[in-house]
Amino acid sequence: MKTTPHSATPHIPFHPKLLDTLPGYGRAQFGQDFSAGLTVGVLALPLAMAFAIASGMSPSAGIWTAIVAGLLISALGGSRVQIGGPTGAFIPILYGIVAEYGVQNLLVATLLAGAMLVAMGAFRLGTLIRFIPKPVVIGFTNGIAVVIFMAQIKDFLGLQIAHLPGEFFGKAKALVAHLDTLQPATLALSVASLLVLLSWNRLARRYKPLARLPGPLGVLVLATLANALLNLPVDTIGSRFGGIPQGLPPIGLPEVSLETLGKLISPALTIALLGAIESLLSARVADAAIDDRHDPNQELIAQGIANLVAPLFGGFAATGAIARTATNIRTGGRTPVAGIVHALVLLAIVLVLAPFARHIPLATLSAIVVVVSINMGEWHEFQTLIRYSPAYRTILITTFAMTVLFDLTLAVELGMVLASLFFIYRMSDLTRIEALPLLEARMIPQLCHPDGQLRLEAHSLYGSLFFGAIHKLEALLAPRAGHAPEVLILEMQHLVNLDTTGLEALEGICHSLHKRGCAVILCNLNHQPASLIHRAGFDEVLGINNLCADIYSALARAKEILPPPLSPSPPEPPPRPR
Repeated sequence: MKTTPHSATPHIPFHPKLLDTLPGYGRAQFGQDFSAGLTVGVLALPLAMAFAIASGMSPSAGIWTAIVAGLLISALGGSRVQIGGPTGAFIPILYGIVAEYGVQNLLVATLLAGAMLVAMGAFRLGTLIRFIPKPVVIGFTNGIAVVIFMAQIKDFLGLQIAHLPGEFFGKAKALVAHLDTLQPATLALSVASLLVLLSWNRLARRYKPLARLPGPLGVLVLATLANALLNLPVDTIGSRFGGIPQGLPPIGLPEVSLETLGKLISPALTIALLGAIESLLSARVADAAIDDRHDPNQELIAQGIANLVAPLFGGFAATGAIARTATNIRTGGRTPVAGIVHALVLLAIVLVLAPFARHIPLATLSAIVVVVSINMGEWHEFQTLIRYSPAYRTILITTFAMTVLFDLTLAVELGMVLASLFFIYRMSDLTRIEALPLLEARMIPQLCHPDGQLRLEAHSLYGSLFFGAIHKLEALLAPRAGHAPEVLILEMQHLVNLDTTGLEALEGICHSLHKRGCAVILCNLNHQPASLIHRAGFDEVLGINNLCADIYSALARAKEILPPPLSPSPPEPPPRPR
């Protein structure tokens, strides 16, 4: 017996872009990919360490996240040029998890997020991520930028704070209370690093050899050399973390506590959603740059596998990195080979140059993250808010404020609720019912009372008849002056959508009118409303003949329904005179 397509087992999509690029792959393309991968790998080194430290992790954890996750995302992903690894957007979430649950539970949350991402890709939910409204995305992106900036004030100023709270008000209070511990040498190095970073592109245009060196790496090299030669009184990777171990890290599953496993579901979901959003946004930006189209479901599966494997090496959450992906494109990367080379470059650096990392100043890494936070925010959106609707402004500002003051998860949830409520209100506002004049019916005596008033009414429905707009139907039951209609025609050519709540309300209206002795005729139904009416069996309740193709067929049906009008009673003769 043959299996029909409808009874076949659902197929889980798994087709990495790497497989599409290997046929015809040649030496010339490898040369471009190798050059791009080398550049991105060098750029990723300071960013991986800086993001890890800002997230409450060790710098080596950031590097191994970039190596393992970057390799898997490129090899298995649905984009040709996506570069994966730790990103700044994760910093507030990861820091909060580490502060509340510890490092081991962050690794467990990352594993849970990886499983969620794989499931999202397997069930083809990649396209649904794009439904998140623009003001919600901008609000939480700008909010994350502010949270990242605040988290760097401690290392940027060299404040002596043993434990910096993850929550906004506690963090602000701790920073203000410890301002007297500011270290002038750390502040001077931070400001110098920041100024060099901000002016790097200008220096690169003047001094051509600098153009091949990424700004973060150039600043990191200069600051590390200055610290090694001058022995500056600043905190370094060596003084705080004991340096970066040379060689492979211990591989194994993190310790799982059943007591906290349930509490990690919500943070893991936040990691998964943010990772999905950022990776797919990055892939869309890359598509526009290289004129390609990524596979969102394959990308989510690759992101999930990367987040499942990275914690085994001591790594944490990773996703597509927009800045590194853009660098990969600008330097000639066009296939996933460039991303694989980027991961191998980082691996070589760890195996060979790890001992030199102990001299890297934390102030310089803090300055790098500050620049990342400044660049990741879409600050011009605040300047143009006046051009947009009050609903758009409310959603964006609320999401931004909730992200900064409270929690990213709550911010996105509230932003989505507000966006949904405003959408419902807007759709309800667009739904309307308008009376039709029915001039043709006035020419048919059977459709008119003797006094000339029509025996029927016709109304045209516009928009979407859904749960947020069913109150519009109440106008059809309002009392009329003169004769009550004996037939009601609903012309539905402009009704584009009907949901089950709207259908239930329509059934109630028809039932109420039927009890008043008024028949209902529907005409000009679009495909979706007609399909729902048929599947629900309402066409049989209403009567198949009462579903008409157009207004003329509806008038003809009304003639069949209506009995001949009663003739007016003759006037009584005047009384005879006596």
